[in-house]
Amino acid sequence: MNKYTLLFIPVLFAGQAMAQDKKPDPARDPKTTEVWEPVPKIVTPGKLPQDAPSDAIILFNGRNLDAWHSVKDPSKPAAWTIDDGFFTVKKGTGNIETNKKFTDYQLHMEWKIPANISGEGQARGNSGVFLASTGGGDDGYEIQIMDAYNNKTYVNGQTGSVYKQGIPLANANKKPGEWQYYDIIWNAPRFNEDGTLQKPASVTLFLNGVLLQNGFVLKGETRYIGAPEYKKHGPASIKLQDHGDPSPAISFRNIWVREL
Repeated sequence: MNKYTLLFIPVLFAGQAMAQDKKPDPARDPKTTEVWEPVPKIVTPGKLPQDAPSDAIILFNGRNLDAWHSVKDPSKPAAWTIDDGFFTVKKGTGNIETNKKFTDYQLHMEWKIPANISGEGQARGNSGVFLASTGGGDDGYEIQIMDAYNNKTYVNGQTGSVYKQGIPLANANKKPGEWQYYDIIWNAPRFNEDGTLQKPASVTLFLNGVLLQNGFVLKGETRYIGAPEYKKHGPASIKLQDHGDPSPAISFRNIWVREL
């Protein structure tokens, strides 16, 4: 071994030590925070925002109300009037609701106040969508639908309100005669085995692309009179209201839902 070899050996060990010091620091390695599974399912969106995506359940296809039944008599089909690509409340026949029951979902629906609307306040184009129907009549959790274009009423009862609970963040109503649309995210309440509330319901709602309810937490089922309260239930139908006021009936079209 010559003197040059002796000089090389410590340099070699020093280089190995430096290489060990340069091992990746987990705290600085981006791979430590990468998640690869589970892979989200592929959903093909519609060509337009209002078009149903590939995993949607179509609740009205423009031709029939086969997905709905009468609330007064669940053994009977929905009796509302079907026209060219839309349907209209048939006054006096009562509410209708979906055959299928849902828990959490994304809902798209379009509706129109007739151009010849009459009346004022709550008696002007009144209807509603119940995000979970918990019984006959108006039992459940209602999002109000009515003519709120230049029509004054109590603000927790105007279009886009969680009826008698949540005041909408804006008034984005179009004038009567124009189609309007709701996009709704509904998170149903959860209950303990003994019927007590485990987690309250919440809703996010857009009217014509404008945010009206931002994760609003409900105090219970909506009530015309009295305070809201929860009662235990499971998956529930989506319900549309035949309000009964004397103004001309409103219409609906293009209704679809995605279970979450």
